Amino acid sequence: MRVLDVGGGIEDRLPERYEGWERLRLDIDPTCKPDICMDARELPIDGQKFDVVYCAHNLEHFHRHDALKVLKGFVQSLTDDGYAHILVPDVGEVMRQFVYGRMDMESILGESPAGPIAVHDVIYGWGAQIEHTGEEFYAHKTGFTLSMLRRMLTAAGFKVMESCENKSQFEIEVFAYLKESPCPSLPHNPQR
Repeated sequence: MRVLDVGGGIEDRLPERYEGWERLRLDIDPTCKPDICMDARELPIDGQKFDVVYCAHNLEHFHRHDALKVLKGFVQSLTDDGYAHILVPDVGEVMRQFVYGRMDMESILGESPAGPIAVHDVIYGWGAQIEHTGEEFYAHKTGFTLSMLRRMLTAAGFKVMESCENKSQFEIEVFAYLKESPCPSLPHNPQR
């Protein structure tokens, strides 16, 4: 089984469900030494198909129209029984907490393995990383709610979407399938 890790960076961040799978990391940043150094807007990769496209906290780095282009590239990169596993910040929930919790832009929403994440980081991109690298591609250019992500996935050509409850209230996790009924041979355990 093959998984394309889009925006995989240098982290070994794949969920356990993909343990033992062949993983190809695609990233635009050459300093993280990806297997494939390219912009995800240029997908698909000539002649290559994957059982899963895994994209964790990368889709928000594209303008909305480009995010749709990336999702269409996911569709073209998958085998017939494949699926996309996507995680993005839940900007709707961040905004609710911001307004009703009377938060500031610098209010901390939680801790990540890389450090504290503030409201500002979710909306505009992780400031520490942008400052450290000087790279604009780390900035956030769009935000998602579950309903917006579902509409974009449908427009890209996915047939069925399943969302999961996450350990973080500020994150959306979706499995998007090319077929009307997900392939039972692929490991997935989302909740509808």
